[in-house]
Order: sequence, then C-alpha cells, then structure tokens
Amino acid sequence: MQTKIIDGVAIHYRVEGPQDGPVLVFSNSLATDFRIWDPLLPHLPAGWRIVRYDKRGHGLSDCPPGPWSIEDHMRDLAGLLDTLEIKSAVVCGLSVGGMIAQALASARPDLTRAMILCDTGAVIGSEEIWNCRIAQIEAGGMDAVLDATMERWFTAPFRADAARLAPWRNMVAVARPEGYIRTSEAIRDADFRASTAALRLPCLAISGDEDKATPPEALRETAALIPDSEFALIQQAGHIPCVEQPERLGASITAFLDKL
Repeated sequence: MQTKIIDGVAIHYRVEGPQDGPVLVFSNSLATDFRIWDPLLPHLPAGWRIVRYDKRGHGLSDCPPGPWSIEDHMRDLAGLLDTLEIKSAVVCGLSVGGMIAQALASARPDLTRAMILCDTGAVIGSEEIWNCRIAQIEAGGMDAVLDATMERWFTAPFRADAARLAPWRNMVAVARPEGYIRTSEAIRDADFRASTAALRLPCLAISGDEDKATPPEALRETAALIPDSEFALIQQAGHIPCVEQPERLGASITAFLDKL
C-alpha cells in the first residue's frame, strides 16, 4: 500500500504503468474508494501512467476533523501530485471527483493538461437534498441511504444481478459515515459555475443515460461552460458507468486521449 502525508492527512493511492508515460489521474465518487475504477482499467490505452487515490474520509485515507470544502479535497490531490512530481496530467473525476477536477484545473493549471468529467456537474443537487441525506446518515448510519444510493447509481437490470451488485453495495455499506457527511457538506456548499466557465483546456464530459444522481442535462450544461468541450452519453448506464459499462466508457476515454 502506498500513502503520502499531505498537510497532515494520510492519502492512500496507487500508481500503475510506465514511469515515463503520460499521466491519467482518477478521482472517485462519494462513498467509494479507488477500486471503483478497477473494471475500467483493462479498457484504457496502454502506455499511460495511472494514478488513483482515496480522497479524505474514504477508503484507507485519513478522516480529519471537519468541516471540509471541495477546495480541501483539491489541495489533497494537488499535494499528492506534487509529491509524486507529476505535472500536466489528464484528470478524470466521477461525481464529487469531477468537482475536485474542476477545482484543480482552476487552481493548478500546471497540474491539469485536460479534464474528463464523468457524471458530475459544476453544481450537484440542492441544499435541501444534501441536508436530508446528512440527517438520514446521522440518524441511521450508511444503511439509511444504501437502497436509495443503489437506485440512483445503477440501472434496474444491473441491480437485478445480485452477484454484480454485491461488491459495490458492500463498498457503500462499509463507508465511513463521517467521511460521507463531511464530503456531502462540501458538495452542498460548492458552486463552480463561474470558475469552470473560465477554463480553457480540452474537456470530455461523459454521462450515463440513466443517471439519477447527476442527470445528463446537468453535465451537458457544465460542459457547455467550457469552449470546445465534448459531451457523450453512455447507453444503459447510471451514475457509475465505470462499473456498469466499463468497455463503452473506456472507448470514449481512449478516443479523447488519442486526440491529445
């Protein structure tokens, strides 16, 4: 296991691929760890150096006292890349990871060559939605949101396959409530519409066509803020296409990387 201490916070990460290859960084969604990208990796092009990490409060990373902001999450990622001596990476963010990617591209353009926004937005949800979800977890732990999370994340055919659903359901079930709550507060309070509209970098925005957590139209609106960005729909996928349709997502990412 690989860990770096970033401003006093232990961040668990993994680096794979050639040392001298171009870098592709993945930032994952709420209540998941970096294993969420495992199904996608075989469908990515060879030769890339892949960096994955557990954001604070998730996986094997520390869960420092709150409150946190998306900028705190961004500084964790920026610090990790700095310690790894990585510059000019392609950063792919899923859901809240996409918010972190937007914040990183704005604050540290030296680290961000291009951006892939997956099932995310410059704004996600509403204050009412996040406060309700936080209250549910404070009262009943992760079990209180587990079924609803699976319904938002995955299509009905995927949920009907118990063997495929089980590991991802279990990942959410064992997530730390404190990490979920603090990150939910950060999402609730974040609005990147102004800063994202100022970005000038290659961007691919990809959404599952049945995403109930961050509907495709919300991501389309975010992509429209960035000149010359691309938008694509992944058919028969919900909020987590890297799990549900990894081959299709990999094909879209590969085509985007080839253009770079």
